Amino acid sequence: MDRKVIAFIPVRGGSKSIPLKNIKDFCGKPLVCWNIEALQNTNKVDEIIVATDSKEIKETLFNYKYSKVKIFNRNEENAKDNASTESVMLEYLESKNSMLKENDIFMLVQATSPLTQSIHFTEAIDQFNTNNIDSLITCVRTYRFFWNENGTSKNYDYKRRPRRQEFDGTLMENGAFYINTVKNIKRDKNRLSGKIGIYEMPEYTSAEIDEPDDWFYLEMLMKKYILNNNKKKELSNIKLFLSDVDGVLTDGGMYYSEHGDELKKFNTRDGMAFQILKEKGIEIGLVTSENTKIVENRAKKLKMDYLIQGKAFGGKLEAVKALCDKEKIKLSEVAYVGDDLNCFDLLSCVGLAFCPKDACKKIIDIKNIKVVNKNGGDGVIRNIIDSLKI
Repeated sequence: MDRKVIAFIPVRGGSKSIPLKNIKDFCGKPLVCWNIEALQNTNKVDEIIVATDSKEIKETLFNYKYSKVKIFNRNEENAKDNASTESVMLEYLESKNSMLKENDIFMLVQATSPLTQSIHFTEAIDQFNTNNIDSLITCVRTYRFFWNENGTSKNYDYKRRPRRQEFDGTLMENGAFYINTVKNIKRDKNRLSGKIGIYEMPEYTSAEIDEPDDWFYLEMLMKKYILNNNKKKELSNIKLFLSDVDGVLTDGGMYYSEHGDELKKFNTRDGMAFQILKEKGIEIGLVTSENTKIVENRAKKLKMDYLIQGKAFGGKLEAVKALCDKEKIKLSEVAYVGDDLNCFDLLSCVGLAFCPKDACKKIIDIKNIKVVNKNGGDGVIRNIIDSLKI
């Protein structure tokens, strides 16, 4: 049976322990964006509902232009400290905004668990669909020994203390996400119902962000288990890094002197970023539909390995394919940064695709593209290099 999958992320603006924590910078982007982007890249998720009462959160997400995201304006009563998560879930499901069928899948996702990856969502949805269960909870397996207040052991025999490799461990709810159906949630008024299945996640996902100390701990885990591993995988095959010019290296504006000379403003920090790439043995180049002396001069100053200018080559993808054939490089070994419609085909085919955050919507919606947290001309390439920690 074909049914819609909705991811629901409740985020309040009134957190007291960490003010506006849901949009506070976490490893280079607002906290809530980590789960949103993992869900964006999960093909099985049709729509992401962010339920919030905060103007600041709405404005932040609007700037990112996520294609699957819709904002639900939760009421003030359900955004208070004592309001339950179930209350805002039911508020949405009973509103005219939901338009959901009883059998649709409703996935509650917690922004305070930013280590959740696309593969976790995908595998859990598959498990929910194929196993005979009514709802699903995420857990981690902990190998800690637990005790009761009366001095009795909870999960092991202290007289025969097992070694870790001989101990099955104990499943612990990690609060990352929950899966149920619309019908069950409306009937039972709970995120879980009936026969509950368990999706086991890696042990490092056990922590949630509730207090300031949690923040520093989870940033460390994010860098260790996700960012560093992802960066190594992403860069391991890249031999050529290419960039568009207008709207990426510049702000896309057209400047003219009083004598009619065309001018472009470049960012010095991008120049250093290209130098870092060259030092790491990655070749660099510019690909632009225009043909100007300004770009030629900039390419010379940056000691570009390649400069492709003009429309005679029939399109950026065709030009880069020809370059790859000549240099015996695969498109999967190319990284490219673009921002507008004439970059679409090339961005859709390269191994690593990036765009500035003010790129056009069609570019931002490309599957697996990485949206940089900078506008064109504001140091986009440097931001990429810094985020990848090259």
